[in-house]
Amino acid sequence: MEFFSQEQKTLFGRDLANGIKQLNLNIDEKKQKLLLTYLEQLTKWNQAYNLSGIKDPARMLPLHLLDSLSILPFINEKSVLDVGTGAGLPGMPIAICNPDKEISLLDSKGKKTRFLFQVSTQLKLKNVVVIHDRVENYRSGKGFDIVISRAYSSLSQFIAQTRHLLGEKGKLLAMKGHYPQAELDDLPDDFKLLNIHELQIPGEAGARHLLEIIRV
Repeated sequence: MEFFSQEQKTLFGRDLANGIKQLNLNIDEKKQKLLLTYLEQLTKWNQAYNLSGIKDPARMLPLHLLDSLSILPFINEKSVLDVGTGAGLPGMPIAICNPDKEISLLDSKGKKTRFLFQVSTQLKLKNVVVIHDRVENYRSGKGFDIVISRAYSSLSQFIAQTRHLLGEKGKLLAMKGHYPQAELDDLPDDFKLLNIHELQIPGEAGARHLLEIIRV
């Protein structure tokens, strides 16, 4: 059963297409439809399971979808682990737009991983692996090319809890709001900032930054 009205689908489809254009991304119509289905399912499940503090899908679209899509130009490696993914952000939009990449979504809360399994099955995303575990306890048979998060409270905590999951030449991607100078000053000695990118999210005036961090 569909959750959005036809009017909502038309409106959100237009806003998504406009946002993608402003981000200078090339995302075809089929993938845009999958992104809207993901948004629809997130809105539906959120009513019962509180997956996101944002309830209005019109606000979810920029704050969740476009925010996640803004980092697509920096996802150039094969295997990606999204830790503390919650409702699948940014990992699920990345997986939808990059079917050739292996996207693992890790979260410790069962209601969130159940949603991720359901929606990845519904969207027939064969490149998604859902992992129900705590990040500090999770072990992978191989290191990941990229470990990403938009949910960690500090860079030092992010590094401490994910360093064992990083491949030999892998990098950490940390999505932040304002430029986190104090957190950068507190980086461990064996990690360094490689690049920092200021992001502009269509429809949002708040500051957003993406940090690329590598092992020294």
